Amino acid sequence: MIRIGGKLVHIREMLNKFKVIFAMTGFIICFLVLFCVIFVIKPNIINQYKIDDHSIKYIKGEGIEVKGTDKVKMYDTKKQQIVELNLEDYVAGVVAAEMPADFGDEALKAQAVAARTFYFSRRLSPCEEAHGAEICNSTHCQVYMSKEDRMNNWSKSEGEKNWNRILNAVNSTKEEVLVYEGEIAKHPQFFAISSGKTENSEDVFADNVPYLKSTDSHGEEIAKKFETVTEVKNGEFLSKIKKKYPKVKLDEKNLKSSISILSRTDGGGVKEIKIDSITISGVEFRKIFNINSANFTLEFGSSSIKIDCKGYGHGVGMSQWGANVMAKEGKGYTEILKHYYNGIEIEKIKYNN
Repeated sequence: MIRIGGKLVHIREMLNKFKVIFAMTGFIICFLVLFCVIFVIKPNIINQYKIDDHSIKYIKGEGIEVKGTDKVKMYDTKKQQIVELNLEDYVAGVVAAEMPADFGDEALKAQAVAARTFYFSRRLSPCEEAHGAEICNSTHCQVYMSKEDRMNNWSKSEGEKNWNRILNAVNSTKEEVLVYEGEIAKHPQFFAISSGKTENSEDVFADNVPYLKSTDSHGEEIAKKFETVTEVKNGEFLSKIKKKYPKVKLDEKNLKSSISILSRTDGGGVKEIKIDSITISGVEFRKIFNINSANFTLEFGSSSIKIDCKGYGHGVGMSQWGANVMAKEGKGYTEILKHYYNGIEIEKIKYNN
């Protein structure tokens, strides 16, 4: 027993009270720490992951921090070797190869940001055909051409002017990438010409990517390949279908009655087409006949079938011709990108070696 304030207090009773106080204090401290982790620290560092010797994280208000250098490891499919390039030089080569140099400046800038983002998507998940590099220079990833190779395809009077426009687009957007909900956009898809609307990603690539949704893309009727017609002889048509699907019962007499388009996507492409007893996607039909898009109609003749296409490419993400139309209308590259990639933001990368 001890005397406190004129009262006798049992020591064990006093110790029990201290234990309760310490326990409550500890609980409050743990709660405050957990609160800070969930509501303070986590929103600032939204995502962090590591691939090989690179780590990339998004810090809110500061941009994208990349551990490593600005060097691109690219597999040259023609030379069959890995080459190392400065990132911005690489982006210039992609813009030069992927978009006509006479497109609007803001369209070229939009292409530069999309190309740079695509590279980082491969830095996160390296190309399987790059033989140990991060990315290849073919259509499997995105096409790259050196200045020398590209200049050989331009007239001498236009060459330097075209290359300078491309360099301006790249330098004006230096280190900028597309970001969606704290991550570098891993699917910054782009293609040549839409049919008037782009496609939902899940209707073409199966994966449902929230920033790749169907949207209007007007004014592309001016493109030479906006509409194309492929005529296939009945015999050739039957041969290609039966090679892919041997059990299909088709002949020249029942072609028209045995083939029908069942449904279309939000973007206007063929979603499902029935051929005799099987149903395939418009994307698969496009591959079989090597046509320009999956937005097509069929016209049956006595000896051949006409496949009328609108658009050129898979139709997902940014339409390059649509971007050019928007640029000619005075839209900036940021507006163009946010139109085609729903909910994205544009952030700068910085290197932390």
